[in-house]
Amino acid sequence: MKPKYFAYPYVGWMAVFVVAPIILVFVFAFTARDGTITFANFSAMGRYASVFIRSFWLSFISTVVCIIIGYPIAYILSREGQRVQRVMIMLIMLPMWMNFLLRTYAWMSILENTGLLNRLLGFLGLPGIRIINTQAAVVIGMVYNFLPFMILPIYSVIVKIDRSLVEAAQDLGAGSAAVFRKLIFPLSLPGVLSGLTMVFVPGVSTFVISQLLGGGKEMLLGDLIELQFLGAAYNPHLGSAISLVMMIIVIAFMYIMNRFGEGEEMAAGL
Repeated sequence: MKPKYFAYPYVGWMAVFVVAPIILVFVFAFTARDGTITFANFSAMGRYASVFIRSFWLSFISTVVCIIIGYPIAYILSREGQRVQRVMIMLIMLPMWMNFLLRTYAWMSILENTGLLNRLLGFLGLPGIRIINTQAAVVIGMVYNFLPFMILPIYSVIVKIDRSLVEAAQDLGAGSAAVFRKLIFPLSLPGVLSGLTMVFVPGVSTFVISQLLGGGKEMLLGDLIELQFLGAAYNPHLGSAISLVMMIIVIAFMYIMNRFGEGEEMAAGL
């Protein structure tokens, strides 16, 4: 049997569970309830402009926070010994072994008005804060759930940087700041861009975090799409149009990130 035949089951799986749903999304997006071709579904999205803006804004904030926290962790981790690296990687990945829904429920018990955070503040004699059902709670949930997807790509790139390059730069008189700015950071940009994509894309389309930590008050694109397919305002044609537009925006973002990454890799190679 030729090796290519082993790929046929995978191709069939992709055709049924990936390609066919995308085709259905296209068909529903450009048709009305009676089956006629229309662009009304796209024009109807105008009244949901605030949801688009809120989704991309919160995802952007979460991505920025993740890179501010994740890059130093990845850099420090890459400079530790093998044993410490293995332990820390396990600790970073440990929450990912738990169900996504359970992790979000845990943050509800921490951030709610009578939760662990406000109890701790009360114990310390400090006033409580109202953070549950706000955009801040949604951002916290995104950062917690997606932070490993920022740390691991950056770490995997930095740890592979040839130490002899760092030693050569130091021998030429470069200080620690110069080595990081002119050598390590440029070479780590592929991991940074990968992390940006892996955090920003799921952040835009999430709906569980916004429902549980935002209390349904901070509707995101994922919530809006779910509402069109499963809610009282059942309209799969509008939901498909929103999904298609979001898919195009995400693909464009990934394309820009990949092209930017290729340019940075070429510059670093020079």
